[in-house]
Amino acid sequence: MLNKVLILSASAGAGHVRAAEALEKEFKQSGAAREIRNVDVLTYTNKVFRHLYSKAYIDMVNRMPELLGWLYDHFDKPWKNERRRLALDRLNTRPLIKLLEEYKPDIAVCTHFLPAEILSWLKAKERTTCKQAIVVTDFDVHAMWLCRHYEQYFVALEETRMHMEKLGIDADKLTVTGIPIDPVFALTKDKRAMRLKHNLQPDKTTILVSAGGFGVGRIEDLSTCLSELQHDAQVVILCGRNEELKARMDRCAAKLRANSRISFVNVGYTTLMDEFMSASDILIGKPGGLTTSEALSKGLVLVIVNPIPGQEERNSDHLLEEGAAIRCNNLPVLAYKVDQLLEDTERFARMKANASRLARPHSARDVVSKLLQLPTD
Repeated sequence: MLNKVLILSASAGAGHVRAAEALEKEFKQSGAAREIRNVDVLTYTNKVFRHLYSKAYIDMVNRMPELLGWLYDHFDKPWKNERRRLALDRLNTRPLIKLLEEYKPDIAVCTHFLPAEILSWLKAKERTTCKQAIVVTDFDVHAMWLCRHYEQYFVALEETRMHMEKLGIDADKLTVTGIPIDPVFALTKDKRAMRLKHNLQPDKTTILVSAGGFGVGRIEDLSTCLSELQHDAQVVILCGRNEELKARMDRCAAKLRANSRISFVNVGYTTLMDEFMSASDILIGKPGGLTTSEALSKGLVLVIVNPIPGQEERNSDHLLEEGAAIRCNNLPVLAYKVDQLLEDTERFARMKANASRLARPHSARDVVSKLLQLPTD
């Protein structure tokens, strides 16, 4: 058993925080640590830096995704510019450095590259003896995740492990676990029962549309296109914390033509994603690392729409290559593509099987298990 565990994430997008929450839950359920502290490191930075990392990121996702993609590619140069970036991050994360030095955890588990970089620097300066584990929260790895002082990396895919080994990461310190998701996703829940619980028609094809925790993306346009489906289906739209989006979607659903073959159910922020995924057949949306991993654990076929340039584009590549997803680049043909998918029942069954094959529903458990095996000082 570990004594003090510090889990470090950053609320730049919802995925890093959800991975941290999944690990915290697993630590508690397994009794693997006496004390667990889960921290959003952006609360230990200055106001301007915090704004840059959180709100500015969401603004770019919504308004300038091409710029986000350019930045992703521009900074994806392994072992380049690390001193310059570290100098900037150190300047803006002094409260975080103080926390790490005063709390003195046995191990810090980082689900974001910012705290990983800071902790690596502290270890290099011998200002901490804390072990560091780094959990990469996308299928691919970006150069900003690379550190020189660490005890363990956890990655989603064998290909990612091989890539990192080629970049100089110690092979013995690389473990493929998948991306940590809430342990609840490992529980089997009856599809019909979940549909009835959430007031859905029990025998109708169910399509889940996720706008993510922050309710971003072209959800209204997407729903308008889905209204042209020729197959009978019900579409559940998860609007996240975006109450304005939820209100707009309710108005759109009220205007649906009487002879439409689909129905819309709009849901605000929910902690029952596992139940909605258990009730569904298809997930339509952006392929973020956490949402995708959750969907795979439920055997959902993914329809990728407007992935964010950069990490989501790379996630898409892996899913398409493995036959677990299709991609729609032009929204006006979304209904056509989904109809084609539903029409070919053999293909649809193969894709569901591929999704289940890629799934790692016990990822959080596997991370915690490996951490308990690390050598003690």
